[in-house]
Amino acid sequence: MATKELTPVLSEQEAIRVRGARVHNLRNITVEIPHNAITVVTGVSGSGKSSLAFDTVYAEGQRRYVESLSSYARQFLERMEKPDVDEISGIAPAVAIRQKNSTRNPRSTVATSTEIYDYLRLFFARCGQTFCIKCGAEVRRDSPDEIATRVLSLAPGRRFYIMYPLRIAAQLQAATGPARRVPKKKPPQPPEELLKQALGDIQKRGFNRLYQDGRVHEFSSPETLLDVDFSKPVYVLVDRLTVNPESRSRLTDSIEICYREGGGEAILEFIADSAGNPAERLTFNERFECKNDGTLYQEPEPRLFSFNNPYGACPRCQGFGNTIDFDLNLVVPDSSKSLDDGAIEPWTKPRYRALLQDVKKWARGRGIPLNIPWRQLTAEQRRLVLEGDPENEFEGVKGFFNWLERKKYKLHVRVFLSRYRGYATCPECSGTRLRPEARAVRVAGRSITEITKLTVKEARTFFSTLVLSELQAKVAEKILEEIRSRLQFLDEVGLDYLTLDRLTSTLSGGESQRIQLATSLGSHLVGALYVLDEPSIGLHPRDTQRLIDILKSLRDLGNTVLVVEHDPDTIRTADHVIDLGPGAGELGGKLLFAGNYEAMLAEPKSLTGRYLSGELAIPIPNNRHKATGKVLRLYGATLHNLQNIDLMIPLGTLTVVTGVSGSGKSTLVHDVLYRALAAKRTGGSVKEFCDRLEGDANIREVVIVDQSPIGRTPRSNPATYLKAFDSIREVFAATPDAKRRGFSAGHFSFNVPGGRCETCQGDGTVTVEMQFLADVELVCEECRGTRFKTSVLDVRYRGKNVHEVLQLTAREALAFFTGVPKVVSKLRILNEIGLGYLRLGQSATTLSGGEAQRLKLAAHLARTENQGILYILDEPTTGLHFDDIAKLLSAFRKLLESGASLLVIEHNLDVIKSADWLIDLGPEGGDQGGKIIATGTPEQVARNQSSHTGRFLARVLNANGQAKRPTNGASKSIAPSGTIANGAGNPTPEQ
Repeated sequence: MATKELTPVLSEQEAIRVRGARVHNLRNITVEIPHNAITVVTGVSGSGKSSLAFDTVYAEGQRRYVESLSSYARQFLERMEKPDVDEISGIAPAVAIRQKNSTRNPRSTVATSTEIYDYLRLFFARCGQTFCIKCGAEVRRDSPDEIATRVLSLAPGRRFYIMYPLRIAAQLQAATGPARRVPKKKPPQPPEELLKQALGDIQKRGFNRLYQDGRVHEFSSPETLLDVDFSKPVYVLVDRLTVNPESRSRLTDSIEICYREGGGEAILEFIADSAGNPAERLTFNERFECKNDGTLYQEPEPRLFSFNNPYGACPRCQGFGNTIDFDLNLVVPDSSKSLDDGAIEPWTKPRYRALLQDVKKWARGRGIPLNIPWRQLTAEQRRLVLEGDPENEFEGVKGFFNWLERKKYKLHVRVFLSRYRGYATCPECSGTRLRPEARAVRVAGRSITEITKLTVKEARTFFSTLVLSELQAKVAEKILEEIRSRLQFLDEVGLDYLTLDRLTSTLSGGESQRIQLATSLGSHLVGALYVLDEPSIGLHPRDTQRLIDILKSLRDLGNTVLVVEHDPDTIRTADHVIDLGPGAGELGGKLLFAGNYEAMLAEPKSLTGRYLSGELAIPIPNNRHKATGKVLRLYGATLHNLQNIDLMIPLGTLTVVTGVSGSGKSTLVHDVLYRALAAKRTGGSVKEFCDRLEGDANIREVVIVDQSPIGRTPRSNPATYLKAFDSIREVFAATPDAKRRGFSAGHFSFNVPGGRCETCQGDGTVTVEMQFLADVELVCEECRGTRFKTSVLDVRYRGKNVHEVLQLTAREALAFFTGVPKVVSKLRILNEIGLGYLRLGQSATTLSGGEAQRLKLAAHLARTENQGILYILDEPTTGLHFDDIAKLLSAFRKLLESGASLLVIEHNLDVIKSADWLIDLGPEGGDQGGKIIATGTPEQVARNQSSHTGRFLARVLNANGQAKRPTNGASKSIAPSGTIANGAGNPTPEQ
């Protein structure tokens, strides 16, 4: 769709009109969001972007939808408060796609959340072929047509009988009918009577012959029936035929009669003839069973492939894929040990050491080496040690634990078992979650569980090259179309490295959001309003264009797309841009600009426009931090997709880990390095995560700083989080008035009884539950929202009471508390990193992600000693404007100068170009990643031709900082004390 030329005033049909929005810090703004267009809302962190997009526009759209439902239904749905706005017109049904991953359901996977699994279940139910678990033969019903084709392929002229087995009880039930009951007092009929009745019933149905042991017995000559031994199998003869193509219809009719009368079974008895053809019997039935061993199977239907349904879920793990059992990682904690060295940890204990001698004796007999590491044993050798070898009377590790389970009545045995217990892969389904009958169904040689183990990229290849029979292709045409389109959307949003069975709860916020985006595209909604929260987060610059194409596809379907975003490429392609500011919190909430991209570049009031035009930019540091001479080394990381990599991190520097999405950055930093350091500090083994770790003695603490809220209740605020409120309460407690009244520091806290208002318990508000309406918050009538008792509020320091002090901004409080070093030292840091506008008592729940993150950094900067502390940050630029990134880098520099080390996972080129040391993973995501492509200073990585990051970094460095993410030059680059010239070789210190 071509970009609309926006007119100053659009009609209700052409735009969503918001008039007088005052939600949170919005300053009574009026704005238009054009329909069927991409509108980007941008501005500094805390300027009111989310307040406008989510808490005003989306909240009103959702509220109107919920209001259309009955009052009974509304009480079960999220109750949204009416936004504080004069009027919103032209709003469409709203869909919010947020940055958070709120899914914690252990049954939810990538395939289920994108509806791919629903179509896969239907596909396998309609096109799957079942194969016997025991013999591998195809399981199928014998249809009359297939039987006729098989019989007519035999030698022409062969004579045969078509018959079905006579079952007296079944014949009697058919004659009497299920509803007919025999009175209890009436004696049972004698066997002769039963037999007579059954034979009479057969004759009434038109059958006149019985067959037994090669003889035909005619009803027309009753004396022959006397020779029939009814204690042996007897068959009702339906027809006598010869192999002749002309008798095909008669043959199929006869088989159908057998199926109907004989309980789904037909027997063809071929007679020996003079041509040398021997007598033979062919048995057919319409039951869905293996014809070789008679095992009965369930017919494929969609619920058979659902692990959320008892019909299809593995009975052992109930569809979870894991069970509480002995944990192999605890039983064999160090896979570098051999059996001789005690690889099986429980058998190294004095009480069970004799079992170690038994396993050595057994292993020698089976030729299993005792002196090589456990990880180098073959899979079969490890399986025998774990599961046992019954033929040689060896029970294995599993048998040992089963034996202990029988002795659980002893306390010490229960304690011993608990050391090795954990979530283990289900031994029956091997983590696939489905029962064996479901796994026995295949399409093109693959089961549904094998397909869900594929990555999105591999699954696309499989379904694009899938060859089906003509009938299967006709049945599956629509199903495959849906599967392929959803896989294409997942691929296009940069998630081609995810496996379809990946748990949704393990995805990052950005991955979760892009999955929702792909699902929305797959649903083909038209006329909806999509509100997105920074969809480019977690995406490498290489993949941003693919995301933009997805947003355009949503727009071109006929939807309105409203995006909160800071990415220059996304802003550049927007049809309409809304810039909020000029500052954050109370300094923001104003509409600086609304219009197209070109007009924004020329707008002097727009801070975003000044950065994008190149007027402002973050400069490349003139000097980079010199390493302290200490390094952290990690060897042999192989978790998930990491390919046995070795890593070196110079301490005392800003080290940034980069790479395309799915290349293994989070695995390396969080799952390997962080957990290995934690294990080393607690005396555990690092072998579970890597081969070895060196240099950890230089680190005394590891701190993860993320953007999670600093508090989940309104009681948490910047003053309490920074511990400044403790000092403020002491100041008030030291006043003469407080001493005279006997008030301690505790009386000035709204969290404990004493000085707080007991009516609202220090909240300042009282919540009234309204059942199917949104809960109403009323200001407490007792304290008028001040949270404290009147007697406490009477105590003043420099003319202000404790409530009035909490209403001061950090900047105002600095001037107010001059001469109180304990308070000033904490609040000064808050001002230095750009949070001076925050009020001391502002609820933590109202802070943006960027503000919460910088507040956490401020708490760490407030420490007097940061030497030996490693800070780990995962995409700290999430939600940050160009101007905020400059402030973040300034906070980083302060941390480095105080002796800390920083390890950052990041895609933002402004942070990458400011790094002292880069580690680039790749080359691609998933199985194609997990390797270190480049290490060194940004200049060195930019020269690496095989690095995707290097390619984009080179543009930034060559343009002198004005490139893909041009950022702030307003913030000066502070030269650290120990520096080296920019690009001066490898800062790796010698050990």
